[in-house]
Amino acid sequence: MRFEDYSPLEDKHYSILDINGNVITEENLPSFSDEELLYLYRTMLFSRIMDEKNLSYQRQGRMLTYAPNIGQEAAQIGSAYAMEKNDWLVPSFRELGAWLVKGVPLKNIFLYWYGNEWGSYMPEGVKVLPVSVPIASQLQHATGIGMANNIKGEESVVVAYVGDGGTSQGDFHEALNFAAVFKAPVVFVIQNNQYAISVSRKEQTASKTLAQKAIAYGMPGILVDGNDIFAVYSATKEAIERARKGGGPTLIEAFTYRLGAHTTSDDPTKYRKDEEVEKWKEKDPIVRFKKYLQNKGILTDEWEENAKKEIEKEVTINF
Repeated sequence: MRFEDYSPLEDKHYSILDINGNVITEENLPSFSDEELLYLYRTMLFSRIMDEKNLSYQRQGRMLTYAPNIGQEAAQIGSAYAMEKNDWLVPSFRELGAWLVKGVPLKNIFLYWYGNEWGSYMPEGVKVLPVSVPIASQLQHATGIGMANNIKGEESVVVAYVGDGGTSQGDFHEALNFAAVFKAPVVFVIQNNQYAISVSRKEQTASKTLAQKAIAYGMPGILVDGNDIFAVYSATKEAIERARKGGGPTLIEAFTYRLGAHTTSDDPTKYRKDEEVEKWKEKDPIVRFKKYLQNKGILTDEWEENAKKEIEKEVTINF
């Protein structure tokens, strides 16, 4: 894949799988072993099951306000899997899938959403910054880490996440500007899930795409099908490799959808129609990836059932 073939000025999504799990561009398909493919699928299942459990725990009064990730598993897991162990992950607050890939213990995740500050204390070797609720402020930290890496001569790259609403914040623009000027090795991933709480994407900016904001700062940008785990992985991998070689930052817009509420304090029925949600359910990233694995004879019903039971048990034990 070449970024040059996907101008961020055009509403052209980089995709490898269609919504039925069929390969669109065989030459762009990542070279994964069957074990890796099953790991990715299991991690997507883990994120979905843990989300459902957490929503239940919150309704029971056993957890504080929670931000579900349902529908965004491919955008998170695909991008995080492209990282290496020494790369830094800088999250906002809706990156459960990325945390799982980077090895954040379940105990930490539960502690954070229970309101315990020790949830943000990462074990040695887990290069993940704490959750950042102030919108887009974490991007300044990401750029700072990238600049520091350059000064120290380190080869680690930073992958930072923000939502579509965060692109309207000054911190977003300042972070991109500094990163581009100083060639900081940062990959900015916009999880465009179409809503910043109740404010829709079309009310955030008049720009045709969010990815095109990269052009003003002199960095590559690309619009990716955020529900296609292969496309997200490939685009992020290429951006990380460029950054590691001194090529500077990249902006990736992962076009996805928040199937659930913004948080457990939100009622999305007040600002969006059920018909819209149902339409996006047809593009569910887990269903799409499952169809691909089944078509390839890699995934069986027995394997999936066993995996779900193991995940349920692991989540319950660690809560």
